[in-house]
Amino acid sequence: MLHPAPTTKIDPTLTRAIISDVIDETHANPAMVVLSFSNTNYKTHLVAMDDLDQLRSMIGKTVLGTMHSTARRIDPAGAGGRCIDPCVGKPRRVMGTIVGIDDRNNGMVVNVGPNMSMWLTLSAPGQRASSFASAEFLTCDVLPGASFRFKELA
Repeated sequence: MLHPAPTTKIDPTLTRAIISDVIDETHANPAMVVLSFSNTNYKTHLVAMDDLDQLRSMIGKTVLGTMHSTARRIDPAGAGGRCIDPCVGKPRRVMGTIVGIDDRNNGMVVNVGPNMSMWLTLSAPGQRASSFASAEFLTCDVLPGASFRFKELA
């Protein structure tokens, strides 16, 4: 069932999500938080960077935080939509519009959907965040280990 999406503006570098589940660490995987997003079918699994009990207490609640990942190689895209691929599971590919550039850390913030932004650290040899322009549309694969850091309840 789709619920009405919040309409209040947020900082474009933040993500507004609903905590759907918290998955304990196993021998093969770190602890994960499962995020869903209003009016979408996304169930994005991200490494939990916060206390698991705190995250569990917020299951079903809307939160603000930041998603982080390392980009393999960033390529300009001429067409397509803003998205995280796959919509269920751990992110492997993202497409979106640059909303901020962090020259000092060779990173950028990319809007990947409504109230969904991902902080990307560039890892491809020779690629510099400063060579991209704000509002440029891009696509990239991301390395395993994308994470979520809680900021506050929305």
